[in-house]
Amino acid sequence: MSAQPLHVVTGAFGYSGKYIAQRLLDRGCAVRTLTHSPERPNPFGGQVEARPFDFDDPGKLRASLEGAEVLYNTYWVRFNHKDFQQADAVANTLALFEAAKAAGVQRIVHVSITNPSKDSPAEYFRHKARLEKALEALGVSYAILRPAILFGQEDILVNNIAWALRRFPAIGVFGDGGYRLQPIYVEDLAQLAVEQGARLENTIINAIGPETFTYRELIHAIARIIGKKPLLLPMPPALGYLAGWVIGKWVGDVFVTREEITGLMANLLCVDAPPAGTTKLTEWAQAHADTLGRRYASELARRRDRKKAYSDS
Repeated sequence: MSAQPLHVVTGAFGYSGKYIAQRLLDRGCAVRTLTHSPERPNPFGGQVEARPFDFDDPGKLRASLEGAEVLYNTYWVRFNHKDFQQADAVANTLALFEAAKAAGVQRIVHVSITNPSKDSPAEYFRHKARLEKALEALGVSYAILRPAILFGQEDILVNNIAWALRRFPAIGVFGDGGYRLQPIYVEDLAQLAVEQGARLENTIINAIGPETFTYRELIHAIARIIGKKPLLLPMPPALGYLAGWVIGKWVGDVFVTREEITGLMANLLCVDAPPAGTTKLTEWAQAHADTLGRRYASELARRRDRKKAYSDS
């Protein structure tokens, strides 16, 4: 057997999982990834072994986790679609947790969301609450990380706000835009995940960044950084969703969902907690101002073409 401790990361060829895997490699750990995209370019070469999720075969799923000390779970789907459903993602994640326990995994670091609740008005947040409760009852040491939104090189939300600002003279704002967000840098989340993987106590951490924005402030900040001065148009949520639907049809993607608008306007992406990350979105965006939003980042393209790197989608 290898003297290196084995850590398993879901989605190491994707977004947040990639940064977790790199930090584990930097610490001298052996890393394996579970993925739906084994043919996607492997940014780690032979350093990271890839195995399929095998959600429909508990024995194979358990075998892929055997020998691992820690499982880092970033697996989820952002919205419901004819090709994938959040309810299926819940069932798959529950199967993953059970397989990890059966395989003898000692700790699970699970990425959730701020303000999950079984009574939430948003399905996304209700499902995340269910998974948290299941993990708490599993009997395996755990750390639950609750980010609001992530930003970084392969980001969708912040990038596509910048993309829209570069192309349209006016930007719609759902309601008054006064609801708040606390973005965390993907590298900071990865650092937090790896730190928690090395601990034993059960914990839940609000993984938020050092800056808090209203939605209007976020748009203004990104616009200023990329040199744009858009007209912000307050509009009813239904009209804002319709505008996003039209943009989505144009780019062949889901630009925004009703669930995301509900979560935003209910202030579910903001908590009263100290920051867990140190990187400011404004400083990161300033450093990437020349490239931010130059290309549209498509969620559906990433899911449909599993041979491309995220940065090419």
